[in-house]
Amino acid sequence: MKRARKLDSPDLFDSRIEPDYALERAAIESGLFPVAGTDEAGRGPLAGPVVAAAVILEEGHGLEGLNDSKLLTPVRREALFDQILSRAVVSIASSGAGRIDLTDIRKASLDAMRRAVLGLPLRPALVLADGRDVPPGLPCQGQAVIKGDQRSLSIAAASIVAKVARDRMMARADHVYPGYGFAAHAGYATVIHRDAIRLHGPCRLHRMSFRPLRADPGEPGIPDDDMIAL
Repeated sequence: MKRARKLDSPDLFDSRIEPDYALERAAIESGLFPVAGTDEAGRGPLAGPVVAAAVILEEGHGLEGLNDSKLLTPVRREALFDQILSRAVVSIASSGAGRIDLTDIRKASLDAMRRAVLGLPLRPALVLADGRDVPPGLPCQGQAVIKGDQRSLSIAAASIVAKVARDRMMARADHVYPGYGFAAHAGYATVIHRDAIRLHGPCRLHRMSFRPLRADPGEPGIPDDDMIAL
């Protein structure tokens, strides 16, 4: 007998990595329309914002090659970014280092996802959120989808938008805060980045609650979002 598998509890041995429109279609057929997907990029770096995107993608969108942004080349992500913005309803939000330090990366990520959804010009009836958590404070129903960027086309599109938007922010940050190599490593803890921190010390974009930058108790970062143009 074939074992059933839930979409939000993927089999560890499932090799399927191409998302589809099944979750969106099921929701729409049950009367929930429109459906938005949301995802974030940048939970792990030592510097820069965590960026979230929310995307409403209709069936028959004509976009080819949508997938988890981590499985795509930078060139392919850039091309799809422009196509998604021209063919879908998109909103982007970020939580900067100060907000991350005041709360934690999980809460800052979920809050960015919530604000991305609130920024959509159309109010969705359902939000499909990548991961194990539904962002609190959504204006509609929410559904957490584990590995959603490999299972839902809307979430995959959001993952691409969030990743490209963040990479562009960090490239811009390289000009504002030269010497750290942000354009090359996007704030991740590479050897070059750690050496630059030892040489120059941290800048305003660094997450002081992250090791090895952890700030002294009672001295969190400034609670503002990074305002760096894409």
